[in-house]
Amino acid sequence: MLYYYAHSGHKFGLERVRRGVAILKNLRSKGFEVQLLVNDFRAGLSAKDWGGEEYVTIETIQDIDAIAMVGDSIIIDSPEDDHGRLVKYCSDFKNVWRFSENEEDKTIYNEKMITQDNIIIDEETYSMDSKKEDRVLYFLGDSDYDKLILNNSTFFEKFNMDLLLGGYFFVKYENDLEKIFDTLFESEDYVEVLSKAKIVVTSSMQTAFEAKSCGARVIYLNIDKNSIYDNSLFREYGISIIDGFDENSLKEAINNCDNTIEKKINIYDIEEISSFL
Repeated sequence: MLYYYAHSGHKFGLERVRRGVAILKNLRSKGFEVQLLVNDFRAGLSAKDWGGEEYVTIETIQDIDAIAMVGDSIIIDSPEDDHGRLVKYCSDFKNVWRFSENEEDKTIYNEKMITQDNIIIDEETYSMDSKKEDRVLYFLGDSDYDKLILNNSTFFEKFNMDLLLGGYFFVKYENDLEKIFDTLFESEDYVEVLSKAKIVVTSSMQTAFEAKSCGARVIYLNIDKNSIYDNSLFREYGISIIDGFDENSLKEAINNCDNTIEKKINIYDIEEISSFL
């Protein structure tokens, strides 16, 4: 059995869950027995919407061995401090993979490392088959714990954008957001709405690459210090980067979006994992 632990929650969003689902769907299609581990039921429900099937909730990275058994394999996709647990995992489990958190992050106990220059998306779900609708879609991320959108309402009101809500957004918060954006789309419609948008502005790294794979013109609004991918990959694949809530830069990026360089995204080869199982 392979277990994939994806750190998730109100403060952290679902980026790691989405790429976890991509890996598990691929491995399941090859006949491998896999299981997703998340931190709350909301993450699990979202994963099922994306084709992740069953899930198990655990508290933290330190609880993986409460579910996984000796001889199983695990993938850890989390920035958490393992408090020394990793050495036990590498001893007890057949294979241990871990996502790097920065360029300096190195293998510690002979675990296998998946570096930040490896893009992971579900090619079956995010393809260029959908017909594009002429809209500018904004997706902050799966959560807005600090109410960044509302606190920067004057910035967003300058643009005729639609908003794709995050899975952790609250109903009362949505009422406030209706006054800022042209249209609000529910988080449950993430795949469909993202696939059809002609221009996507997002503060989610995972979403940026998924939208690009759908053929959208993508602008990454850089307001989050938590990076799951190497920033240099954005420019390599024709994704514009705007640092902070810079109105003039975003206007220019939207107006010049059609000049984006087209290049097929080089997606991480899942065979790197399946060959060890």
